[in-house]
Amino acid sequence: MVPPASIVRVIVTDTNILINLIHVRCLEVLGRLPGYEFVVPQEVIREVTAPEQIEALQVTIQSGALRTVVIDDVATLELFSELSTMMGPGEAACLSLAVKHKWFIASDERRVLRREALARLGSGRIVNTAGIFLLAIRAGILTVEDANNAKEELEQHRFRMTFGSFRELL
Repeated sequence: MVPPASIVRVIVTDTNILINLIHVRCLEVLGRLPGYEFVVPQEVIREVTAPEQIEALQVTIQSGALRTVVIDDVATLELFSELSTMMGPGEAACLSLAVKHKWFIASDERRVLRREALARLGSGRIVNTAGIFLLAIRAGILTVEDANNAKEELEQHRFRMTFGSFRELL
């Protein structure tokens, strides 16, 4: 369910989500979802290395669809340092910020990040690529056909979703 427009749920976004959305030219969807604000830590931005992906990310940030955030307090830096021993810097930054601010986290990671996010944030605080497409469908930003086409295109980039059609999830 999409929250009313007055409710802003901040979602800190991991690299894998950004790259998936860039692959299917849907990154700007993040800025159009009512009731949500998507933020990206500097550590995640540094993980995007392909020139065309860097450009797409910068355009989206400049448009305001994504906001950059910095870890700027001691407690979050300490948690970032601890988490960096278990996972990559982008993932550690996302989870540190989500824990500190009680934000949601967007990631397709299924191992360490997911386990730590569940332990530190609780269930229902993680959204994945399919979840973002569902939010966009429910908000009328994408059609089921648009999302299914994106799903097929992502499979060409070796990203598989375990369902046949987004219609099954509605």
